[in-house]
Formats: sequence, C-alpha cells, structure tokens
Amino acid sequence: MRKVIALVARVCAGLKLSEWRQSAYHIRQFNKIYLKLQRMRHSTSQDEAKREAKQEQIKAAYRHYLAQAERHLDKARNTRTHLHIGCLLPSVCLQPLDEYMAHAERQIDQIRRRVLEGQVIPHHEKVFSLFQPHTEWIVKGKAGVPVELGLRVCVLEDQHRFVLHHQVMEKSTDDQVAVPMVEQTQAAFPELFSVSFDKGFHSPKNQAELKEMLDLVVLPKKGKRSKADAEREGDPRFIEQRRQHSAVESGINALEVHGLDRCLDHGIDGFKRYVALAVVARNIQRLGAVLYQQAAEAEKRKRGPYKKAA
Repeated sequence: MRKVIALVARVCAGLKLSEWRQSAYHIRQFNKIYLKLQRMRHSTSQDEAKREAKQEQIKAAYRHYLAQAERHLDKARNTRTHLHIGCLLPSVCLQPLDEYMAHAERQIDQIRRRVLEGQVIPHHEKVFSLFQPHTEWIVKGKAGVPVELGLRVCVLEDQHRFVLHHQVMEKSTDDQVAVPMVEQTQAAFPELFSVSFDKGFHSPKNQAELKEMLDLVVLPKKGKRSKADAEREGDPRFIEQRRQHSAVESGINALEVHGLDRCLDHGIDGFKRYVALAVVARNIQRLGAVLYQQAAEAEKRKRGPYKKAA
C-alpha cells in the first residue's frame, strides 16, 4: 500500500492533480496501524475466555487494517481509471501501479483468509518479495541457516574448475535439473563422460537415465542404502570421483565473490543475466590463474634446478 499511495501521488503531482496531496499523511497513518498489529500478541492465559477475548481484539484490529487498505486501494483504482479514460497517461506508464495494486489485492485476500477465516495459505500462493517476485523460500536443512530467501543456481564444473554450464532453478528442485544439466552440457562438450552430484539430486529415475548418458554416475543415494547401492558407492572409481566433489564448494564461493552474493539487477531476466556474467567472470579469473601458474612453472624451468650454496 505504501508503494501504491506513493506511485499514484507522484503521477497526480506530475499532472497537477490535487486529490492525493495528503499522501504522506495517509502513509504515516496506515503505517501506525501496521506497527500496532506487529506489537499485538496472542494471549497465553489458562482462561479460555481471556484467550478468546484477545483473539477477537486481534481480529478487530485486522479488520480495521484491511478496511483502511481497501479504502486507499479503491481510491487508487478510481484515480487510475480517471487517468486512463482521460488519456492523461498511456497504460504502459501505469504498469508499475497496476502491479503493486495486484499485490495489495492478493495480500488483503490472504490476510483475510489466514487471520479472520483461519485458513492455511498454500505455499505456492505466497510471495516472499514484492520487489523481486521470483524470490523463493529455500530450505537448506543446515544447522544455523535452515532457510534462505533467494533463487537457487545449479553449476557444473570440469576437473580444471571451469564452469561448463549453469541453470537458474525457477520453481524446481535439485532432482528435477540433474538430467537436463547433463544433456545440455553434453551438447556443448560431447566428451563429458562422468559427473559427480550431491545427494539432493538423487532419484531412481535420475539414476537410470544418467546411467544411459554417462560412463560413470557419481550420485549418492539419500537415506538407507540397499546392498546394490552400497556396492555401487563402494566402487574405487566412485570413491575417487566423490572425493574430488568437495572442490565445487570453492567454485560456489568464487561465484559469490564475483558478484553472486547479491544481485543488483531487477526482475528474473536481470537475475539470469547477473548469474551469467558472474560465471563469465569466474571463468576469466580461473583462466588467468592457470596462465599465471604456467608462466611461473616455465620461469622455474628456465632458471634450472635450485642449487644450495656451500
């Protein structure tokens, strides 16, 4: 609602319309109601009547909050209609306002369903960022950082630590991208014959399909292993490749150093572009490191063996 009021007020001010001249006051008053709701807590009393009374008080505050939001939203709709019908502004200039009004309508609906009607909002309906709607809730399952907000990226490195391929994982999990990652990488690098994965990429289907595509599939199974799984993961080649897998962690850290710790572009297209540029930067940096090492070794050979002075 803050963005809706601010945007429509800015448009009206540019067109010398006075109906939103008190926009700053409306935002402050609306924010006060929001802060009041944040401070309210459910009763922990043993008395059921007190708990119900507190719950009703919270619902009443939310009803007032939603009523104020709908009042401002209705006024914004009327102003938007007037601007469009009066041909004062083309629709493309009003697109940001339309997007935030749609977010406001969704949020009003979800608050009413969750707080007033006691419904559980399905995960796929939730939006975790108004400014970057593609942001996802990522369950990491690690101690200290159980969840994160962002968007996952899958990368595939070769034995020289160059990134061969990457994929932005929109609304997909690790096990859903394993086969496409290998297919797309093999299209560019036909000599690819072995890939090592994390346990999160495992599924019986992936095991079967990747076995047809690769000479050696290093894909540990999640959970309890069968006798056949234990024999497969006990293969010396499997163990050797698995030990080298930890190097990808340094590659992920390098990508973060080269720009992926925080995306400064907006929108999903900007995010994908940012990821691609970070991969290019990483590969250039890695190429420089290899060339520097080769030059150092050549200089060492040129100087000849080191002789200790008598």
